[in-house]
Amino acid sequence: MNQILLNQIKKDFLENNPKFVAAKNVHPLEQRIVLKNYQVIDPESILEYIANDGYQGISKALTMSPKEVINEITISKLRGRGGVGFPTGLKWKFALGYESDDKYVICNADEGEPGTFMDRHILEGDPHNNIEGMMIAGYAIGASKGYIYVRAEYPLAASRLQKAIDDALELKILGDNIFDTDFSFNIEIRLGAGAFICGEETALMESIEGKRGLSRNKPPFPAQIGLFAQPTIINNVETIANVSSIILNGGEWYSKIGTEKSTGTKVFSLSGKTKNKGIFEVPMGITLYDVIYKIGGGMSEGSTFKAAFTGGPSGGVLTKDHLDTIIDFDSLVELGSIMGSGGIIIADQNDCIIDTIKHFMKFNAEESCGKCTPCREGTTILYNMLDDITKGKSSLEDLEKIKHLSKMVSTTSLCGLGQAAPAPIFSALTHFYDEFIDHIEHKTCKTGVCSMPVKGGE
Repeated sequence: MNQILLNQIKKDFLENNPKFVAAKNVHPLEQRIVLKNYQVIDPESILEYIANDGYQGISKALTMSPKEVINEITISKLRGRGGVGFPTGLKWKFALGYESDDKYVICNADEGEPGTFMDRHILEGDPHNNIEGMMIAGYAIGASKGYIYVRAEYPLAASRLQKAIDDALELKILGDNIFDTDFSFNIEIRLGAGAFICGEETALMESIEGKRGLSRNKPPFPAQIGLFAQPTIINNVETIANVSSIILNGGEWYSKIGTEKSTGTKVFSLSGKTKNKGIFEVPMGITLYDVIYKIGGGMSEGSTFKAAFTGGPSGGVLTKDHLDTIIDFDSLVELGSIMGSGGIIIADQNDCIIDTIKHFMKFNAEESCGKCTPCREGTTILYNMLDDITKGKSSLEDLEKIKHLSKMVSTTSLCGLGQAAPAPIFSALTHFYDEFIDHIEHKTCKTGVCSMPVKGGE
């Protein structure tokens, strides 16, 4: 199959389906790139994907050299959407630079943070876009095999991905000698077993290899020694979903969207005490106020904004003083939080901050792989100490112990799970210190959530 035939499929489909409409933004503040096909095309129809310029990105990429493809991704300034924000072009450049008979591309679809559900909708609504992005990545670094690591709790996403792979193979878009070139690429789906730690890239590779999901020491990094000890790039779903549009429209086009250091768009999931909940895609740099009061429709009936949790159980908490803060990689870090993969949970006056971060810490403790002592033991101890605060069993001396232990866990843990686990504690202590004092000294909880008297109550 070649480019001419691809264009003919598109032409025939549009002639037979005159009512077919291209993607459009749902909210005035949205700009859809990753979600351009979401709820627009039938996700199980490869013909509808092709009709909306699907597989044109890989077709164009194959007329370029691998270095030229990587250069476009570099110019775009695309950063990894999984949380860390590492430059995608630089990661691909590293992998291209290592010589090897085998190289691999991995799509990390092991979305496990509380309050996050973007990847699920991206895969369920537009599986071909991720397949195409992986193909472009494979061509760019010289890989012929890709793996999509999907959580087993996402059966619809997995089944639609498999159908998309099968349909692409049938049309010879995927497989051997793609578009009559010497480039061959195949994709295999691997299901995760629900371990949050397998979202960490080295633990994910261990799982694909059939081992227990435990983090590896770094360096060496996966781009040098990764899956099956071969050069490997690992990008999350949303990162890969940007790739075909960047190649089609150019890196310069993408770099002009968003902010200078955080270019492009970001897909967020909004949950908690707002009227509107769900996923949306906006240019980087949107304010927290616009997220809550414009896209979110404001607070739920009877709710007053108290805090926004960003970055899941490894993120931080923002207050009403931060409503004008722009949301991008660097601005949130300056406030002691992170963007993470894009989950935003809104809390109101009835939510206890300490109780919430206690549950975050419980999640991290239960999901620790147990390989390193600081994370394995430290997160459990921190959870127990936070639990004591919510039960009125702590002193100010214990609060100092929590600060000391949090610093130790964050600086000595092996991987990102333990390193980031205490982040909500640091953030809460900065912005809601008075609530700690209420619980510890006055043995009261303003919200009545914890097992102690309500402040000001009988």
